[in-house]
Amino acid sequence: MNERARSVAAAVLVAVLLVACAGPTPSASPSSVPSASESASEPATATELPTATPEPPLSLELPPSEDSRTIRVDVALDVPVDGGGHITVEVTNLSAERVSELVLRWPTALNRSLFLAPFAPSHQRIADGGPPLLQDWSKWVVGPGERGEPAGTISLGWGPLDPGATLTIPILVTRRAAGPIAFDLQLLAGEAILLLESGEPAELRVSVP
Repeated sequence: MNERARSVAAAVLVAVLLVACAGPTPSASPSSVPSASESASEPATATELPTATPEPPLSLELPPSEDSRTIRVDVALDVPVDGGGHITVEVTNLSAERVSELVLRWPTALNRSLFLAPFAPSHQRIADGGPPLLQDWSKWVVGPGERGEPAGTISLGWGPLDPGATLTIPILVTRRAAGPIAFDLQLLAGEAILLLESGEPAELRVSVP
């Protein structure tokens, strides 16, 4: 074998050895995209159900009893943002029957922001042997009370309210925390809630700036 033949043979031998050492070419990694059949077998994501709207703060539950007598209610606010004042509730009896005791009710927790009272404390009211005091309100109860007043409420009794008559009820307000506040105010005959002209229970949402 001449020199040229030996060089060609050596070159072929080197190429064969290089191919053998390289081994098989690795295949591409499998795709992570699921097939159509796999996608169809996956469970569908559950749709989130709507949740009930929470009750606003300082709200009240309606009493179990309802009184069919109808009233008209107007609420006037005179409560400065930097101090106390008054809330005046005017109630007209639109029915043909007398309401023996009209009751105003609000949440006890309102006391943390606004303290409502039927009178302004004075030395005359606490003095021993002082003159008899006249008052239009019949009760002022922090529930639970002996006449069914529920816990978490304050009940102010007022009355009586004759057919066609109007009661003007002044309530003293002492502000204990700055800022606006809203609360439920119910009007009842004893422990049964009265009705408004609309036929709805006599419950108002009072907003104090």
